[in-house]
Amino acid sequence: MKLPSKVTPYKESTIAKFPVVLELLEKSDMTPQELYAKVRKSKIKDISEFVEVLDCLYAMNKIEIDEEVLHYVG
Repeated sequence: MKLPSKVTPYKESTIAKFPVVLELLEKSDMTPQELYAKVRKSKIKDISEFVEVLDCLYAMNKIEIDEEVLHYVG
């Protein structure tokens, strides 16, 4: 996980990608594949970065995974 520091600017950190994912999941539930297809054109560069973002959001109880569908918890 990339945290903001003197070396890593906020824009390149994992935390900066949270709003991109959460905004989409607030609107509707999606499978990870659907969500990745929508965010890969924006700030998220590759699948490993996408998985890091999902891991962090899940650990913070911001999203849930139910039968292969991601839900925004809030």
